[in-house]
Amino acid sequence: MVTEISLLGFQNLNNFKILIFSLILLIHILTIFENALAIVLVTLSQHLHSPMFFFLQQLSLSDLLGSMLIVPILLKTVINEGAKISLIGCIAQLYIFGVTEALQCFLLTVMSYDRYLAICNPLCYSSIMNHTFCVKLIIMSWLLALSLTPVTVITAATQEFCNQNTINHFFCDYFPLLELSCSNTSLAWILIITVSFPVILIPFMLITGSYICIAHEILKITSNIGRQKAFSTCSSHLAVVSIFYGSLIVTYVVPKKNQSQTIGKLLSLLYTVVTPFINPMIYSLRSTDMIKALGNIIQ
Repeated sequence: MVTEISLLGFQNLNNFKILIFSLILLIHILTIFENALAIVLVTLSQHLHSPMFFFLQQLSLSDLLGSMLIVPILLKTVINEGAKISLIGCIAQLYIFGVTEALQCFLLTVMSYDRYLAICNPLCYSSIMNHTFCVKLIIMSWLLALSLTPVTVITAATQEFCNQNTINHFFCDYFPLLELSCSNTSLAWILIITVSFPVILIPFMLITGSYICIAHEILKITSNIGRQKAFSTCSSHLAVVSIFYGSLIVTYVVPKKNQSQTIGKLLSLLYTVVTPFINPMIYSLRSTDMIKALGNIIQ
């Protein structure tokens, strides 16, 4: 029986190996710095204790955990042209990764609802988005992520792995791991697609609906400068959401058994490396309140 998994990562990098390793390492360091900074600023700055920044703090925590889980093994596969991990470690990585990604899906949904209330129903915002309700939303997001992820991970963990132990990927992802199984994986495929609906598709539809309502309200703004600023903010948010959910949907909702493994790995880079890197820049650090809080702490 298989007890150790070999990760191939990206093969045949040749002369680009050091360059790619350095680039990913730089992005990883910046990702840790950005997200840790956002968490610290919201914790220390009294005027950032609002629902929006409370949700952003949780999003940064999710990004930080996911990045620190995946990128080190990615760097190892790049520099060594492969890496080894125990089967138990592989399953554990799959579970923690699933929790962080599911949590991010729910948090982005909560954040879009927060923005919807603030822009489309500002008179009721303070009464609805009180501290107790915000805490309940965060706890619910964590509980859903922690409870839905085991459904698929346990199915993968109970597969029989007989002969093959090589995954053509840079981390223990769900479908590449299933390809090693010598037992029937039909139930596992059905389960991941079923779980994808409440975790990926429904949040994506809710976010899209929220931003459509927000865009409708923005069009009512008479000031051209105010309208442009609002559209700039919303378009940047939608761009990040589209990259994140688009790559997840292609990978987990409409997976193809004959899909190119290289394309699969490149898509995985979007939600494991790129999104945690750009999230704090788009959502947190470009905020004038965040910049002011940073200036106050430096002073």
